[in-house]
Amino acid sequence: MKNLMKILFLMLCFTISKAQQTKVPSMKYEELEKRIQQENDKLLVVNFWSTTCAPCVKELPHFMEIHKKYTDNPKFKMILVSLDRLVDKERVIKFIKNKNLTAEVFLLDDIKRMNTWIPRFEKSWDGNIPVTIFYKNGEKVYFNDGEMSKEGLEKTIVKNLP
Repeated sequence: MKNLMKILFLMLCFTISKAQQTKVPSMKYEELEKRIQQENDKLLVVNFWSTTCAPCVKELPHFMEIHKKYTDNPKFKMILVSLDRLVDKERVIKFIKNKNLTAEVFLLDDIKRMNTWIPRFEKSWDGNIPVTIFYKNGEKVYFNDGEMSKEGLEKTIVKNLP
């Protein structure tokens, strides 16, 4: 009976850990930058998107397939950075649920300073989304401007995964 209880408890913990977010933390650029630096010894995939961006919405299922494939790899992490407005936070939460987004999602509440933080991520970034940046040990290793195919995403991950 004790073993059965342990198994059920572990299954519940696993289910909760894989569940969708019900809250979306908002952060400023500096907080996101710190978060990126904290992911040492990992390949970190950071996707900038918005619920109102058609190419972003189109590529997200590919990102979720890849996230699911690599989620148990301790050397891999994916975060989705929503550029929706803070007042649209509830729409982002509904979107996460409707689109079954399982990667960690943040809302970057720093629209007024876009001209400051965009070039800090990538000098050639013109501000359009989607954009995906790959980091290894906190250092940028690849910048993708525009929609990514599932094949392109996976190829970049395999090439850079520690």
